Amino acid sequence: MDSTDEEKNKGKTVEVGRANFDTKTKNFTVFDAPGHKNYVPNMIMGAALADFAGLVISARKGEFEAGFEKDGQTREHAQLAKSLGVQKLIVIVNKMDDCKWDKSRWEEIREGLTPFLTNTGYDVNNDVLWVPISGLTGANILEPVGTSCNWYQGPTLVELLDSIPLLERDPNGPLRIPVLDKVKERGIVAHGKVESGTVRLGDKLTLSPNENPCQVLNLYNGKNQSVRYARPGENVQLRLLHIEDEERINKGDVLCMRDSPMPSTQLFEAEIEILELLEYKPIFSRGYTCIMHIHTFADDCTIKDIIVAHEKQNDGSIVTKDNPKFTKSFAKIRARVTTRLPLAMEKVDVIDQLGRFTLRDEGKTIAIGKIIRYKPNKASAAPTKVAPTVTEVTKQMEGTQITEQKAKVQDMVFDMESGEMKAADAKPEAIAEGNEDEEDDN
Repeated sequence: MDSTDEEKNKGKTVEVGRANFDTKTKNFTVFDAPGHKNYVPNMIMGAALADFAGLVISARKGEFEAGFEKDGQTREHAQLAKSLGVQKLIVIVNKMDDCKWDKSRWEEIREGLTPFLTNTGYDVNNDVLWVPISGLTGANILEPVGTSCNWYQGPTLVELLDSIPLLERDPNGPLRIPVLDKVKERGIVAHGKVESGTVRLGDKLTLSPNENPCQVLNLYNGKNQSVRYARPGENVQLRLLHIEDEERINKGDVLCMRDSPMPSTQLFEAEIEILELLEYKPIFSRGYTCIMHIHTFADDCTIKDIIVAHEKQNDGSIVTKDNPKFTKSFAKIRARVTTRLPLAMEKVDVIDQLGRFTLRDEGKTIAIGKIIRYKPNKASAAPTKVAPTVTEVTKQMEGTQITEQKAKVQDMVFDMESGEMKAADAKPEAIAEGNEDEEDDN
């Protein structure tokens, strides 16, 4: 799917490519994410849109092993997919024609990958699926291998994809569409995936965390076809009204209904699993700064405090330390994290895929985590304005008629303890995390 001149010249994927295909029961949108370590941030953006992940492994001698070396990308990609909330992983063993469909090579790869995927958090019996293919000849992608391989009797790749059950999402839940990209084309067009709720033509929305009001003028599905609504799991493009300045919408913002904006924060508490730290930065401590990736948001963050650390010793025992000054690779910790910019997010037990994050430093993934509590940001300085009526923009709507609705104007905040939205107090600056006794660092 390499399409740009840069990708063709380098022979590697740089941007996240997109294509569509249909099976007997499903409509698929495929995101071809970069595999090279220099473009992992682009891969994270692609994985943030995915329900299933396909981990493509080369059966060629030396190539599979290279992916599992100390800095190999196979290892990192599997960890990232899990941390980003991908529940089903399809291990696609490619280039089987290179080893003449050797069963021993297939079993060698499975035996090498299974312990690692188990340690990453996958249930290898239920969440990991395996399929051998040859991309060059097309064998076992759409049609079975045939006489070239008499030991594999399972489904083809397309049959396997068709058989995977879809994840359950709530079409009646709060609307959440993380913005992956934007373009200025007869107005602002936002690209994203509906993670929760249902979006319809004419819906009056707000962009969290800055609470910029907007309205859906046109709605397109993954095939660029105009539709009247989109449900959870669908990749969409939305042409938005009332956002003339494209600087008011950014990658990482989240489109929500105005009466149920997504909570935002700059201080949260998280459970973090530290992977392998950088060789010359082997200590993870208060003040550690790195890049945080959560849904489509990416920016600097800083470790404010380590509350507790569970460290694995050489003999396999686990030592628990309260309020340690630092910890090391492969520890599991609970920590408070601050972000440079306001972050729109959910707790992991509210919407799983919007509460998981990845920490990276100097091009390497060093930790994965999930948000369990947070301190809500102050309510917006200005209340959300009621958008102009739809009739005022009828000509722009190209004949589309939408019933006008009045937007509720009310500042809302998220109560961390109850887990519910509630009206802001008269003095929003008084809202704080329940056990935050100390002053926040600025």
